[in-house]
Amino acid sequence: MSIASIHDLTVKYGSFEALKDFTVDVPEGAVGLLGPNGAGKTTLIKTILGFVTPAKGRGEVLGYDMSRDGANIRQIIGYMPEQDCHIPGMSAVQYVAYAGELSGLPPQQALRRAHEVLEYSGLGEARYRHVETYSTGMKQRIKFAQALVHGPKLLLLDEPTNGLDPRGREEMLNLVKEVASEKGISVLVCSHLLPDIERTCESVIVLMNGTLRASGKIRDLKSISGQPIDVELREDSDVFIAEAQKLGLQLISQTRHTFRLQGTGTVDESAKAAFLAAEASKSQIRHLVRAERSLEDAFLEAVTNG
Repeated sequence: MSIASIHDLTVKYGSFEALKDFTVDVPEGAVGLLGPNGAGKTTLIKTILGFVTPAKGRGEVLGYDMSRDGANIRQIIGYMPEQDCHIPGMSAVQYVAYAGELSGLPPQQALRRAHEVLEYSGLGEARYRHVETYSTGMKQRIKFAQALVHGPKLLLLDEPTNGLDPRGREEMLNLVKEVASEKGISVLVCSHLLPDIERTCESVIVLMNGTLRASGKIRDLKSISGQPIDVELREDSDVFIAEAQKLGLQLISQTRHTFRLQGTGTVDESAKAAFLAAEASKSQIRHLVRAERSLEDAFLEAVTNG
């Protein structure tokens, strides 16, 4: 099931086409939005929110038309922008409660929810401090809290780990993953950091020059045709390779003690042959997995050849 469906969307800034005949279905769950700077990621987010009117095409978000129902969409979507957006002179709880009221919550409910999401985001002890006194990591957390305060069905997160140190990045990624997996909220994560996307998301959408280059499950994009396997041995063994070849496995590549083998059947059949070869050669298999390429390789192929 999709949370957003976009068809033949073109968005222009003057004569420049930021999105060109863009068509995609955004599935439920955690989805990564990938692309180099200028690919059209932020423009897509602004269009989903109803801030930008398309030159042509159409799109629906959670049943609402992107061109006509911007106010309704923003009431059921949480948005964490890349840039800081705090209001000087406000404490964290005042600021998050205000964001809740702007999204349609009654004042008392907005205040109660502000306390809850600040505690959830790790800012409970600093909720009464003015936001301008916050560190970079704390400002990222409060942006996350204000996006979550009204109980949205979809979160749009634009570079959520921007400027964070390793510990802060780890904590933010844990929050994003927990919201998507345990709170039942769909998340669209816009980032240029592939490890962040792979850590938090199940699917990706890849943009380049305003066009769709790839979309789908990360595991499918990383898969390699022919279903090869990677076999790690305790030590190198020419005898193992010879026995594997007798059983129909072809050596594709070798990295230290890890051999990439290609069979003619399924992964399970290739794995069985590898274990038989290890038994015959008296080799010890330490690790065996279905071979796959990195997300970086899949991304580079999409933006280079798409």
